[in-house]
Amino acid sequence: MIISITGLKPKSFWHTLPFWYRAIPSFNQAKKASGNLFCEVKQIQSIHHTLTAWNDMASLRSFVGSGPHLKAVKSFRKIATGSTYHYESDTIPTWEEARRLWEVNYKEY
Repeated sequence: MIISITGLKPKSFWHTLPFWYRAIPSFNQAKKASGNLFCEVKQIQSIHHTLTAWNDMASLRSFVGSGPHLKAVKSFRKIATGSTYHYESDTIPTWEEARRLWEVNYKEY
């Protein structure tokens, strides 16, 4: 299974509404996406994180490149900063593990 951990933050107060306008439909898309096994969000130290688990990389890529998520990706640099980290695993990490893994391994956009 593929684990994906993201951490995003609106660039300013004024970017908060556009951020949520894109984030909520993207999260709803992820919950319903083919191949999605797990999907949660959590704010940690003012960073909005997602923790998702996917059957395989093809499922994750299909989600990333379609629907509301694709629209969010196209406007991302204008409204937010952030990063993602994904890896293969047999288990879904706890939020504490996910945050630690993200901090050590993420790639800034």
